[in-house]
Amino acid sequence: QVQLVESGGGWVQAGGSQRLSCAASGRTGNKYFMGWFRQAPGKECEFVAAVTRLGTTYYADSVKGRFTISRDNAANKVYLQMNSLKPADTAVYCCAAQVKNYYSDYDRTAKYDTWGQGTQVTVSS
Repeated sequence: QVQLVESGGGWVQAGGSQRLSCAASGRTGNKYFMGWFRQAPGKECEFVAAVTRLGTTYYADSVKGRFTISRDNAANKVYLQMNSLKPADTAVYCCAAQVKNYYSDYDRTAKYDTWGQGTQVTVSS
């Protein structure tokens, strides 16, 4: 069984930067897509970014050019570097992985079988 643990959340002022980390442990095996999703209060969970095992990246339009996802397969970690943060980025950020099966639709929560507990990111104006 694979466990995902996020770290790096917290409070930051608008325009600032923050880096989130997600560490995978257990029988990690070949994880396909790894992604970040976020959920703001009163809103549905939404896709932020995803990365393939070979490093191809995908982003939501709302974060493109500001966020960068990266992956270290040897260390079983995935990162989300967030720059030029806005109050609208405030949310609980969750790391997700496709461990059991590969699905091409990387932006759908239902296509990930393993999730972390989430880390809060608060951006103040």
